[in-house]
Amino acid sequence: MSSQLNARHKPKYELLTFYKFVDIPESELDSLAQEHLDFCRDIGLKGRVYLGTEGISSTVTGNLGQCRAYRLYLEKSKYFRDIPDIDTKATPVDGHEFPRMSVKIRNEIVTLGVKVTADQVKKYKKEITPEEFKKIIDEDKSDEYLILDMRNDYEYRLGHFKNAIPAGTVNFREVPKLLEQYGKQAEWKKIIWYCTGGIRCEKAAVLGNQLGGTEFYSIQGGVVKYVNEYNDGNWLGNLYTFDGRVSTQVGDETTHTTIGKCLYTDELTDNCENCRYAPCNARLIVTEKAYKKHLGFCSRECYEGARSTGFVKNMSWDKLDYKTLAREWHLGEIQKHLDSKLAKVEWRHEKSQKEDVIVEC
Repeated sequence: MSSQLNARHKPKYELLTFYKFVDIPESELDSLAQEHLDFCRDIGLKGRVYLGTEGISSTVTGNLGQCRAYRLYLEKSKYFRDIPDIDTKATPVDGHEFPRMSVKIRNEIVTLGVKVTADQVKKYKKEITPEEFKKIIDEDKSDEYLILDMRNDYEYRLGHFKNAIPAGTVNFREVPKLLEQYGKQAEWKKIIWYCTGGIRCEKAAVLGNQLGGTEFYSIQGGVVKYVNEYNDGNWLGNLYTFDGRVSTQVGDETTHTTIGKCLYTDELTDNCENCRYAPCNARLIVTEKAYKKHLGFCSRECYEGARSTGFVKNMSWDKLDYKTLAREWHLGEIQKHLDSKLAKVEWRHEKSQKEDVIVEC
């Protein structure tokens, strides 16, 4: 008996994002990283993995079979078995969201300028489950908790939890110095802070709770786990992700709320782009129409910089090949094109809109 298999089968893909604080001897990092890279490349995963003496932080994409093989690989490792939330934070995607696979050794798997051990994490970590956090928002317990968004400013403006306020950090390395300030800001309240996948805030909560006094809590699994479990409208806007999706919708037509405002027009939008002047590359919340009207430059400064250097990223909707023209030093042709397209544009911002960035892990 024979059967015809479906030759037109389209594999389903998922994105795995996880971390684990576990003590790894420095002497084993090189061999462990090489083994990890070889395995991931062999099975066809793409993404980025950070290894260090603190443990592992990983975000990868692959089809369901590849991701299943990766889970089995982790379970057989003496360091990476029993990864918390690896399944509840898994997200369906249309295909690979990274161009390649990389494994890097880092001094800290999430950079705060201070290392933590697995014992410190176990002793000082305080976290609340998504279910507990939902109850805090639904019952509006703002008199008991201060909710801080620890991500980049543009991430907050694109989307955030109800009642959350931006922590106001310029760089995540500042957090250890600001812990006392956050405690004063909270007064007698408990602090809940969150980030995309949970790793930064778990480590920061450990550092904060070592000081005593104010209680610092992280959300188990971060934003990703919460929005995977609840479609309740408690998250406003889109979620910024550091992969090919960039701006990811949260909720459906009944629960999604757009809160991002266009850099040029203040229109509501969930769309994210980057400034096309390569030395700037600022993350921009913009409508597609306004972005194209400004040829992708966030400011007059970036337009003038592009005009004088030719350092402009090519885009399919702008037919000029800036890269080739700049390499061959045909600036006159670039200048003529930019001037003709932008002659009637009024620049809302004179200076580059690039922000100091908190690196996402």
